Amino acid sequence: MDTLLEIQNIVLDYGAVRALDGVSVTVGENEIVAVLGANGAGKTSLLKAVSGLRKPTSGQIIFRGKDMANTPAFELAGQGIAHVPEGRRVFSTLSVRENLMLGMYGVRRARDKKQLSTKEERIYSLFPILKERRNQLAGTLSGGEQQMLAIGRALVSAPALLLLDEPSLGLAPIIVKEIFEMIQKIHEEEKVAILIVEQNARKALKVASRGYILELGKVVLEGNAPDLTSNPKVRAAYLGGGMEGCD
Repeated sequence: MDTLLEIQNIVLDYGAVRALDGVSVTVGENEIVAVLGANGAGKTSLLKAVSGLRKPTSGQIIFRGKDMANTPAFELAGQGIAHVPEGRRVFSTLSVRENLMLGMYGVRRARDKKQLSTKEERIYSLFPILKERRNQLAGTLSGGEQQMLAIGRALVSAPALLLLDEPSLGLAPIIVKEIFEMIQKIHEEEKVAILIVEQNARKALKVASRGYILELGKVVLEGNAPDLTSNPKVRAAYLGGGMEGCD
């Protein structure tokens, strides 16, 4: 499998606080990779570094063979990286369709109106409820519908790499199941690589091929998803209820 993203020894500081301390992670073409860890482990900081929302103190973020560690977020969005942040962050006073149009903003120069319309319809085929709600204000959607919209807004830019930060956070179990089924469908049908940070370790490792465990800004364990799932330490900390609900 060809490597799409290679994070090499990333260090990220927030003032005197070190959020990431020499983290290295790889994601292959069309691969799902999960990042697990407790609160404060550095998972969200990792995604922010990849998407350009936080500039690393040192290290490399190589995407499609090019070091992008110092590339602004708006440029990365146009080059194939899309970030779905924790908490969904939809534009609540705009309609569903307007939110999707904003997702195309960074790439619309390269597309004609017909292509944009086709991509919008593709999102509606993935998330039929969004088509029903397309003229509804995003702030009036349910939590699950807002998560679908946040993912759809990222997908309209046709990314090669999708970053998902806690997609199941705050959702009812039945909706969580639906969201993960959609993630699997997106991966299979859209041929997009996914780097997922997720509180529900069991669900994340079920869809991922590989995973990394972060503790205090460092990778302490990595491996194939089945191996991590069967690892006694991982099972005790993340799959037995002890930390499964942590960020």
